[in-house]
Amino acid sequence: MEAVSQTARWTAAARALESEREDALFTDEHARKLAGDTGFELLKRYAGAGTAPFIAIRTRYMDDAIMRAASTVRQVVFVAAGMDTRVLRLPWPDDLVIYELDRPALLDAKAELLRGARSKPVPVDLAEEWTGALCDAGFRKDLPTLWVAEGLLFFLTEECVRALLRDLAALSAPGSVLVSDMTSAASLKNPFARSFLRALSEDGAPWRFGTDDPEGLLLSCGWQVEDLREPGQEGANFGRWDYPVVPREVPDVPRSFLFTARV
Repeated sequence: MEAVSQTARWTAAARALESEREDALFTDEHARKLAGDTGFELLKRYAGAGTAPFIAIRTRYMDDAIMRAASTVRQVVFVAAGMDTRVLRLPWPDDLVIYELDRPALLDAKAELLRGARSKPVPVDLAEEWTGALCDAGFRKDLPTLWVAEGLLFFLTEECVRALLRDLAALSAPGSVLVSDMTSAASLKNPFARSFLRALSEDGAPWRFGTDDPEGLLLSCGWQVEDLREPGQEGANFGRWDYPVVPREVPDVPRSFLFTARV
């Protein structure tokens, strides 16, 4: 698989460790298998900067946001689905149609490990034209959609982030929802995360984009933020975040943002 796709195994390893805790925030019985040895090696390589707690918090926040939205939409699209297993582990309404977008090699590897999933895999390269392939798979622009883009935007350039968000908005009927995450611009030069960022870059998966104004960015691309939280805040803590939450008005602070937005 491509370098960026390999990071999906790293996040699967973090989900496996959380799932095996007595006080687990979620249970992903497939995570250890999907992570493989590579995932746990990468988890050690990328250790530090609160990465494992953040992945646990992000997973739980997004699980909750996804389930809130699932009853109000008709179709779900996982954008850059990676080794995510929500298709199998969350209690979806029976009438929902679920699509998983990602690179062909990753979807092939995932299909071999997870059989019986109800989703429709759509092999695409998000850096190229991908909307036609999604529509060919049965996606309907006239139905409200839940878009899930987890752990994706910081790997893209700003130009690609804006283009992707606009494409999602253009495909969205009224009532559509986006659940995603992004990082701040300051995170890309955080001295405490230097080894983590360097390792990602050396592995061919550098972080390329962050913004200190996620609400403004999303609004300019057709999305209205409904909920936005940083790890450690109420609704995005879950007993996993040991770091202080610095007020938003303080500039140049490394931050992670978890959000739900609507068209």
